[in-house]
Amino acid sequence: MNPFLELGIREEVVKAVTEIGFEKPSEIQEKAIPVLLTGDDDFVGLAQTGTGKTAAFGLPLLELLDFSQKHPQALVLCPTRELCLQIAKDIERFAKYIDNVHVVAVYGGANISDQLRQIRRGVQIVVATPGRMLDIIGRNAIDFSNVKYVVLDEADEMLNMGFQEDINNILSETPDIKKTWLFSATMPKEVRRIAQKYMTDPVELTVGTKNTGNANIEHNYYLVRARDKYAAFKRIVDSNPEIFGIVFCRTKIETQEIAESLIKDGYNADALHGDLSQQQRDKVMKRYRDRSLQLLIATDVAARGIDVNDVTHVINFSLPDEIENYTHRSGRTARAGKTGVSISLINIKEQSKIRQLEKVIGKPFERKQVPQGEEVVEKQLMTIINKVQNVEVNEEQMNNFLPAIMKGFESLSKEEIVKRFASLEFNRFLDYYKGATDLNIDGKDTGRERGERGERGPRQGSKGYTRLFMNLGSVDEFSRGDMLGFICNNSKISGKSIGKIDMKGVFTFFEVQDEEVNKVFEGFKGVDFNGRQVRIEVSGEGGGGGRSSERGGRPSRGGERRSGERSGERRSSFGGGERRERSGDRRSSSYGGGERRERSGDGGGFRDFSGKRRETKSKY
Repeated sequence: MNPFLELGIREEVVKAVTEIGFEKPSEIQEKAIPVLLTGDDDFVGLAQTGTGKTAAFGLPLLELLDFSQKHPQALVLCPTRELCLQIAKDIERFAKYIDNVHVVAVYGGANISDQLRQIRRGVQIVVATPGRMLDIIGRNAIDFSNVKYVVLDEADEMLNMGFQEDINNILSETPDIKKTWLFSATMPKEVRRIAQKYMTDPVELTVGTKNTGNANIEHNYYLVRARDKYAAFKRIVDSNPEIFGIVFCRTKIETQEIAESLIKDGYNADALHGDLSQQQRDKVMKRYRDRSLQLLIATDVAARGIDVNDVTHVINFSLPDEIENYTHRSGRTARAGKTGVSISLINIKEQSKIRQLEKVIGKPFERKQVPQGEEVVEKQLMTIINKVQNVEVNEEQMNNFLPAIMKGFESLSKEEIVKRFASLEFNRFLDYYKGATDLNIDGKDTGRERGERGERGPRQGSKGYTRLFMNLGSVDEFSRGDMLGFICNNSKISGKSIGKIDMKGVFTFFEVQDEEVNKVFEGFKGVDFNGRQVRIEVSGEGGGGGRSSERGGRPSRGGERRSGERSGERRSSFGGGERRERSGDRRSSSYGGGERRERSGDGGGFRDFSGKRRETKSKY
């Protein structure tokens, strides 16, 4: 008997999930489904990403809802549009053989009119991100009076992104008698507070240990100087020729810069961050799912909800500011019972963060040595040899060309043929790693770390100029002349005040005379371009968010939240102390104690030179 049938799932649904490839329930599914199928209890499920949480709540919903009715009966809230789309798609696949099941995905960055039209047409399951859901509620376009079940998926991440008040407002529109199912990878105090406020004696299930990472993930770190980080990163990638990975950065700027540097260096890579339009984002994700991309360079917020199988490596080019985010990042690999590797590139000052991460996830990190040039070359050579050994030969078609091939090689010995074929792919690695230096340090290195950027990275402005970042580029159909005019017209400054303009795909660096910088920030307050708010930042050390807190500031953590952050007060039980963020009276976990400003995140707002808070809206 099929194990899903034994859990109480109907045959039509079991048939659909079997076609998808589900052979037996995961641990969270096996434990949660029997409880949820009763429909009698509130529920808290703690499990890491990639453990099958969507089916754990999606399959019971298909058993409990009345699909002869066309009003909303279940609401699923999740943090990002990518996860929203994924959940809606999965539930539709589970319901393939059930009639009249209607699911709508409600998220920002897409046409709200289409979403409203689907709701009016009749829907039983609404999957939504909090920001867009509030917009629709504000239009009186949906009736939640018949909602029986509310699912909060990735609850910890929704709170990290500042959705506390949004969630409160949305839940206030639903009946008191509903059942609330909460799923989370970690259980900070904020998540516990939601459970206490909206649930009555919930059944709590934990898969694994609370706040720990997937047991199938190997955690490694490499200790390098900051200036060598990009070079070390490339060596690690080159020494893993079959890598299919996600590379995490702190900021949008750093994400885009690394992606462009990799593309120039011949790697199959692209960036995923909040400044991409929905169309651009969908295009990048399609290429990644099709494995046309080998490396996806992403920010934390942009990567939430990415559900791609067989990710072999997660690489933390920069460690996350929030200690819990490491668990979310590493959870992108080793999904569905497979194994994976999580790699962190750190400098000397960050060694203490590794120790704290070990305590949180309950697993040791192994320090690895950055491969020497000869090691990388050998790995690449063996990969070529393995490909030749394993290539499938089409004997029938090859026989037609074999005489010509043999004649072409008759002047070469077997040894010469082997050398030449290997050299076709191998020569560039021999040239690149010729005389490669050792990038490892001993952990007690006293060399200068401050100010080191690596082989790539934004340059400082020329003398007398400040280098600024703008989130518009050549894909927005700007020429350099257009960009010069755009800057001058909005800032009301002369073109003589503008220095070099370095235009990239989706962003631009430009230099402005120091005395005119404030005019640029003032001039671009509230400026939109094709419906997207224009964002200006100081491009300095660290790749995004300001040369110092006095000059330009750093952008706050984004999310699909609105400007003026509704987060309320937020604390975390991890880290060496508390810090107060400037975004409202909100606290968040960090690696160390003491009070500090919010570090650069994936959107949100930033401070201008006067210290006044300026807000921007993020697509997430």
